[in-house]
Amino acid sequence: MSDHSFIPYGKQSLDEEDIQAVVNVLRSDYLTTGPAINQFEEAIAAYVDSKYAVAFSSGTAALHGACFAAGITEGDEVITTPMTFVASSNCVLYQGGTPIFADIDPVTYNINPLEIEKKITNKTKAIIPVDFTGQPCELEEIIEIARRHKLIVIEDAAHALGATYRGQKIGSISDMTMFSFHPVKHITTGEGGVITTNNKVYYEKLLAFRSHGITRDRSQMMDDHGPWYYEMQFLGYNYRMTDIQAALGISQLRKSDQFLERRKEIVEKYNWHFKDIKEVVIPKQSAFVESSWHIYVLRFCSNVLQVSKAKLFNELRNCDIGVNVHYIPVHKQPYYKNLGYNQCNYLEAEHLYEEAITLPLFPSMTDQEVEYIIQTIKRIISTNKRTKVGDEE
Repeated sequence: MSDHSFIPYGKQSLDEEDIQAVVNVLRSDYLTTGPAINQFEEAIAAYVDSKYAVAFSSGTAALHGACFAAGITEGDEVITTPMTFVASSNCVLYQGGTPIFADIDPVTYNINPLEIEKKITNKTKAIIPVDFTGQPCELEEIIEIARRHKLIVIEDAAHALGATYRGQKIGSISDMTMFSFHPVKHITTGEGGVITTNNKVYYEKLLAFRSHGITRDRSQMMDDHGPWYYEMQFLGYNYRMTDIQAALGISQLRKSDQFLERRKEIVEKYNWHFKDIKEVVIPKQSAFVESSWHIYVLRFCSNVLQVSKAKLFNELRNCDIGVNVHYIPVHKQPYYKNLGYNQCNYLEAEHLYEEAITLPLFPSMTDQEVEYIIQTIKRIISTNKRTKVGDEE
C-alpha cells in the first residue's frame, strides 16, 4: 500500500453553501413538491438553453420518463450503445420495448452513426445515444438519421452537463436529453436526474409521468368535482425529486463551470504526461465538441504490455488509486444474455472493455494526487513492458 489516502475515481464536491441550502429547506414548510423543484428546473433549463426541464428522483427514472413520453411500447425497438451503464437500455425494457445495440466508434468510443443505420428496421422507434465520458456524440449525423426515419432522439447525457456540440449546449439539441446528479457526476443532488426538452407535449407528459399519471390541469380533465379534484389519467410512477435534493442542486449548479474548469485542468495534465507513452492511448476529443470530462478513460495496449488488465487494476488499487472500469458492455450482463444478446458481437465495445481503465477525476483532487497517479502509472507501465512486441507473458 502507498502512504497516500485512497483516491476514489470520483466523488462529490460540497461546501458550506451547499449544506446551508439543504438546511434552509429542512427549516422551511416544504420538503418535497415545493418551490425548490421549479427553481431547480428553471435553473437547469437556463444553463443548457432548453425551454423545459423536468426533475426526477434519478437519472434512470428520467430515462424511463423519456421513453414513456416518446411513446415506446411493446414491439418497439430502440437503438443504443452497449458501452454504457445498464440504465440506458433498461429504460426501454421498462416500457416493453426491445433495446438494439449498435457498436461504438473506435476513436471517440461513442455510438457509431454508421452502425445505427445498419440496425434500423420498421420497428425502430427511437435512438438513445450516450455521451460517453462527457464527449458529445456525433449528434448532427444521428439527428439526420432520426429525421429521415421519423425516429425520436433521447440523448443520455448523464456524463455531459456543460458539454457543447458545434457551439450548442448539450441539453438543447436532441428531442429529449437526460442529465444525472449522482454524487460522482458534475453536480449532485444525492440521487436525481432531469429531462430537458424544447417540446411542450413531451414536457407535459413527463410532468404527469413522474407523479402517478395525475393531472390537476382542469383543461385536461374528463370531469371536475371541485377545486380539490385531480385525475389519474394513465399509470405513472412516483419519480418525484424532493425539495431537499433540488436545493442542493441549485447551489451546486452555481459552481458547475468552476467544477468543469478543474476537470479540464486535470485532464490536460493526464494527457500531457501520457500522450507519448506507446503503451497507452489517451482519450481523443473531436474538433467540434467540448467534452465535460465526467471520467478519464485510459486505454492500456495489451499488445505492448506483459500484464493483464486485472493485474494492472489490482496494482493501481493496491497503490490507493481508486481506478474503475467504464463499462462492462451491457450485452455481457447475465440478464441480457438470458434475453438472447449472448449471440451478439460488438467488437469495438468489447476491445475497449478489454483495455480501458478509468482514472480518478473530480474537482477536489489536489495537484499532488494527480502527480502521484501519473508517476505511479508510469512506474507500473515501465515494469510491465514486453521486451518486444509480440512476446508472450
